[in-house]
Amino acid sequence: MAAQALALLREVARLEAPLEELRALQSVIQAVPLSELREQAAELRLGPLFSLLNENHREKGPRARDGFKPNPWVCVLQSPGLAPLSMTWELEKKSKVVHLQNLHNHVEQTTLCVSILERLLQAVEPVHVARNLKVDLQKGLTHPDDSVKILTLSQVGRIVENSDAVTEILNNADLLKQIVYCIGGENLSVAKAAIKSLSRISLTQAGLEALFESNLLDDLKNVMKTNDIVRYRVYELIVEISSVSSESLNYCTTSGLVTQLLRELTGEDVLVRATCIEMVTSLAYTHHGRQYLAQEGVIDQISNIIVGADSDPFSSFYLPGFVKFFGNLAVMDSPQQICERYPVFVEKVFEMTESQDPTMIGVAVDTIGILGSNVEGKQVLQKTGTRFERLLMRLGHQAKNASTELKIRCLDAVSSLLYLPPEQQTDDLLRMAESWFSSLSRDSLELFRGISNQPFPELHCAALKVFTAIANQPWAQKLMFNSPGFVEYVVDRSVEHDKASKDAKYELVKALANSKTIAEIFGNPNYLRLRTYLSEGPYYVKPIATTAVEGAD
Repeated sequence: MAAQALALLREVARLEAPLEELRALQSVIQAVPLSELREQAAELRLGPLFSLLNENHREKGPRARDGFKPNPWVCVLQSPGLAPLSMTWELEKKSKVVHLQNLHNHVEQTTLCVSILERLLQAVEPVHVARNLKVDLQKGLTHPDDSVKILTLSQVGRIVENSDAVTEILNNADLLKQIVYCIGGENLSVAKAAIKSLSRISLTQAGLEALFESNLLDDLKNVMKTNDIVRYRVYELIVEISSVSSESLNYCTTSGLVTQLLRELTGEDVLVRATCIEMVTSLAYTHHGRQYLAQEGVIDQISNIIVGADSDPFSSFYLPGFVKFFGNLAVMDSPQQICERYPVFVEKVFEMTESQDPTMIGVAVDTIGILGSNVEGKQVLQKTGTRFERLLMRLGHQAKNASTELKIRCLDAVSSLLYLPPEQQTDDLLRMAESWFSSLSRDSLELFRGISNQPFPELHCAALKVFTAIANQPWAQKLMFNSPGFVEYVVDRSVEHDKASKDAKYELVKALANSKTIAEIFGNPNYLRLRTYLSEGPYYVKPIATTAVEGAD
């Protein structure tokens, strides 16, 4: 098969319009194992395929791309007295058909070449691609067809991940420039691939110097001027690079681009704020990023903006992102320190849970879930006293009555709030979790059991997740055991019909079966039922006994 592929490749190189040969070659190489193609890598002549791509590029001049290119003979025949009008229309029609056929052939030829090259280039080492196909790569990045750009950038991605090949890219200023300008293209996939390649290049000292200590920085700033969307793409790249290390962040801050991002974050444009806060939150995921934001006073500025949000009629655009920022900050650092230093954050979250805006409620619910995901955060919430109890009642109400999406978010938050790892189950924390569970509803166990019986897999799984969160806590096990039919519900496999639900039920059974107190509270027979369920796995189906009848066919 590999020999047949090589023969077709030679045939393609010999012909001017090898459409049939390209079709055959595509079929053949898909059937050849990649290992076999790698053995023949030295014989693969890819130049002709790249030439066909570039040939299509040249033929697509401005007039051809804009639409039909008039036939010169038709123009002559349209002169007065030279031909009947019907003949002119007929020639015009035929010319259009020819033009459209040629256009179709060019498109198919490009598609076939891209498909074939995608396969064959996998068999070629990145070093070889970088050294011997650099001109073709550069042309590929300026090709009008986005599929060619994506193909080229995928090869750049292979090269930059190879320590021996990446130097070839770093020493090719023109190629780097073209990658930078790909960020400004209309196709998001092309832009994302370019960002990924540049981000990967910047993992090395040489890459940082190539991007920030050369003319490439000017190119990057020029690309930002394309439009708002492209400017945010460049910010995304800068944040990705900054997140790697304090040294990377230093290069980015020296470039002035981080300062520009922060200036937009705290500016007057509410829509820009909403976009920029997501990127700043990504930077805050790293310790050195949080240190920088604190040193520059950015966290204090965000807090002040939240304080002034009450008097801003457009605050709903950016407030959710700002609250999420502090929620993530609290979990990554110290919930107690963040909440004590920025009390406006906690105040705003409580206020948002009582909003009539489902978006605000959803963000507040998510933030409460994040804040209460560790013991320190739970204790911070517990200190708010009766106010948090009212919030829990509201969570329970929303879990029962809100839209399906908000119900799921409420259930996820409840799961996060109530979960306690075995090593953290002190008497005080267990009493706190039991109190919180009771505050959710008059009969919280029946509330979540009722939700789990609804015919929506997402809700069913979210409710099971709540049971799983409390399954290893003795007070919850007693509630479950004393609730009529609950144990039977847990071990009943007929309730779950889809994979996600079966997996969720299995996690509940596992949490119960592995608890040290379950045998004492549920009793040995029920404990053995749980262990049997666990050993049989999540997808076990009980065999149906059949009886053979004498004389039956």
